Order: sequence, then structure tokens, then C-alpha cells
Amino acid sequence: MLYQIYETQRSLIEPFSDLAKVTAKMFTNPMLPVGMTPLSQRMAAGFDLVHRLGKDYEKPEFGIRTVDIDGVQIAIQERVEMAKPFCDLLRFKRFSDDPETLSRLKGQPVVLLVAPLSGHYATLLRETVRTMLKDHKVYITEWKNARLVPLSEGEFHLDDYVNYLQDFIRHLQGRYDNCHVISVCQPTVPTLAAVSLMASRGEKTPLSMTMMGGPIDARKSPTEVNNLAVHRPFEWFENNVIYRVPNNFPGAGRRVYPGFLQHTGFIAMNPDRHANSHYDYFNHLIKGDNDSAEAHRQFYDEYNAVLDMDADYYLETIKTVFQDFKLVNGTWEVRNPQGKVELVRPQDIRNTGLLTVEGELDDISGSGQTRAAHELCTGIVSDEQRHFEVKGAGHYGIFSGSRWRNQVYPVVKQFILEHQAGMPQAAASAPSVAAPAEPAVAAVEPAAPVAVETLQPIEPAAELLAGSTAPEAAAEVDTGAEAVASAPVESAPAPAAQPRSSYRRNPAAGRKR
Repeated sequence: MLYQIYETQRSLIEPFSDLAKVTAKMFTNPMLPVGMTPLSQRMAAGFDLVHRLGKDYEKPEFGIRTVDIDGVQIAIQERVEMAKPFCDLLRFKRFSDDPETLSRLKGQPVVLLVAPLSGHYATLLRETVRTMLKDHKVYITEWKNARLVPLSEGEFHLDDYVNYLQDFIRHLQGRYDNCHVISVCQPTVPTLAAVSLMASRGEKTPLSMTMMGGPIDARKSPTEVNNLAVHRPFEWFENNVIYRVPNNFPGAGRRVYPGFLQHTGFIAMNPDRHANSHYDYFNHLIKGDNDSAEAHRQFYDEYNAVLDMDADYYLETIKTVFQDFKLVNGTWEVRNPQGKVELVRPQDIRNTGLLTVEGELDDISGSGQTRAAHELCTGIVSDEQRHFEVKGAGHYGIFSGSRWRNQVYPVVKQFILEHQAGMPQAAASAPSVAAPAEPAVAAVEPAAPVAVETLQPIEPAAELLAGSTAPEAAAEVDTGAEAVASAPVESAPAPAAQPRSSYRRNPAAGRKR
């Protein structure tokens, strides 16, 4: 019933939000008398804030049109490589007609970026993707809003999540022989399970795994998020946060953990900070500080856009990861698509490098939670294991902002290159990673604690999630496997600049009117 009440409230507020937007524009229009009054700027700022507080935030777009590689503009086009009921495997295909650049792109590593399914969309990793596209072929898991998935598609379980990842890895292995996997936050647990099961069956496993800020062992340095799961009984979550999708969505009747409840929880963790942020936005508008106001809009356009999660997946994650700690206790069993139950054994992984990354000030996945993966993956020799902690970094700082670009990414990039077997062209052609004064990462010794090299903070707080859209490419040539093309740059308009909806349905259109 709560979901229906929320939707009714949203539909009632939406017209007033739209009216506030129009009114704000009226007060900033110099051609109208109201735009010339002494209080016009203040009135416009107030109505603009009312609009943003009441508007409905739909799924954002990645908006990555081009990336610059050594002065050459590479056009980017999003394509759905594999489509599943609850997730798409999205590819960021690169195009160029520069023979030298394309020759280098052909041999670069393939990376599967596993985005979290924990309330926000995969676009949360927009800057992660943009940075990695300069040196890698990038694929990402784009999880769908459960309220847009019809009941006829069945339920979605944590086991399905693990099976999806295995299918995506096998697909990339079939196309490129092998790949590297990077998981950010929540998916570190199912990613480790997926690779463990593949190793136990004797399948080929990814060349490397990079795990960033995830709850591998949520018992270590518990955060407010961890404590909530521990101090509440499992039945509390099922009885208090699970609701059915209203009839105005394709997934009507599906049991979900609603995104608006998740968003409320996000805000409740730091209410004063969010209130001050909106007050600052109001003042920026009054002063005409458009850059700061735009940074605020970009951040909250992403932060306020949330998705529903299938109830079974959510509840099983609470039970498996945060209450029973089944992965670290060695009791986690996963049912494969054939119905066979298999025990997750991380110790069976032998041919995959392991890099873990943590932020010193992470208030979502506490210190040591991600590093615990090294204690489980005892089959990986110490020379193939690394741990990296970023001094002064919070949760978002390890995959977004200048800390990610200047500190974390060089370490991740170098680790991937070290494990890119049989690809000498990639290692030879890739720009060298600037070496710090001392080693940035340290090998994990089996009988000793993981050594950590920390770096000084350099990231402004305003860069938490902000990231501007690159200019659109003038042209692009589809070269298949990024083969060398001979057509001139001006020969054709860029498909990368086309609306994404030309390739797939926009989820924002899912609501029935």
C-alpha cells in the first residue's frame, strides 16, 4: 500500500514541480516585467529549488560520446551485447579512422565492469567507464529497474545474479579468449562467487579480478549499513521494506524493495549535509554562480535516480552477505541454471590475479571488508595478489573524481596489463603509468597482513559524482573488431551522437500514463 500512496503523491506533486520550473524561467527572462524586479533572481532560485525537490528523477544516460586518446578523438557508441530479463551487458564500442590509434586499440585488454545493484543505476560509474575507455575495451552490467520487468519473467534471486555474471564472462571469453573483471561495491561478493564456481568446475577464469569497496567480510569494521542488517531480524526487512509494484508500471504486482525507500535511507545517513547542499545551491543561483549550480544538478540528477530491486534478490543478499556471512564462513551454496546446487569455494581460484581497493574513510564498506578476499583466495599465489588503500578517500572517491583518475586508476591499469597474457602489443603500445616515489601496491604475503600503500587526498568534494559530457564526435567508422579504417573523418556523421533509444527501449518510458 505504501508504494501506491507514494505514486499518488508523486503524481499530485509533479504538476506543481513543472509549474515551479516554468515560473523560475519567467523570473529570469529579461523580456518579461517580472524578470526586471529587484527580487527576480531570488524568486527564480526559490522556484528552481522547489522544482528540483518535487521532480521525478528518471534513469540517467551515460552520455559518453567521445574520449580523447593522445589527442585523437575516439567516438563511443553504446550497444547492448547481451540482453537478459533483469540486466543488459552494455558495450561501449570505440570508433576511429586513425590507423595508428586503431592498431593500438585492437590489442587492449577487455574489461567487464560489474556495476552495483544496490539502488542506483549503472551510470553511477560513468566516470569510471570514461576513464577506462582510454586504455580498455569496456563492457558494463546495466541492471534494470525491477518495476519495469513483467511478472512473466519470473523472480530474480542472488543465485541468478551469480549466474548472469558467469554468462557474461563466458561470452567475453568466447569473443576475446579472456577478459578482466572489475566489481565496485555490492557486486564484489557475487563476482567472487561467480569466478569461484567457474574455477571449481575447471572452467577458464578471468585473467584478473579487481574488487573495489565491497563487503566481502561485512564483520570487519562494521558501518552503519552493516549494523542495520545485523541488529534487525530477517523478518523485519521482509515485513517493512518489501512492497508490490503499482499497476501503472510493466512490473505491476512484483514484490520489490522500492527505490524511493532506498533513497530515503541514503538521505537519512547524512541529512544535514544534503540540506546544506540544497541551501548552497539556492545561494549559488542567487549569486549567478552557474558552475557550482550545475555541479549540484549533475550530482543530484544521479543521486536521486534510483531503481527498485526484486524482493528475493534483496532479502537473500541481506541474509547471505550481511547476516549469515556465508561467503567467509564457507557455507554459501548457489543453484545453477540446471538446478544443481554448488558450494562457493574461493580457494579453488588459481589462475586469476586479485587486486583489492579500499578507501580509508569508506562509510559503506568498512576498512578490511574488501581486503578479506585475500584470506579466502588461498589458491592464488602471493605474487598475483595486491591490495591498495587510498588515504582520505570515502566510498565514492575510489571510483569517481580525481582520486580515481590520479591514484586508483593507474594502479588498476598497471595490474591489468601485468595479467594480460599473450598480448604483448597492448603492453608495448599503452602509455606508461607514472611510477610513484614508492611502490603503489604491495604483494600479499600468505602468512602476514596485507601491506598497504596509502596516498594523500587530492580530490575536491564537488567531484564526488560530477562528470561533464564529452563533445560529440564529428564522425565514426564501424570497424568490427576496431580494425583499421581508411575512410576520412568527414565521410559520415557519427552514430555515437545518435539517441540511445535507436538501439534499445528507454527504461524511462516504462511508466504507464
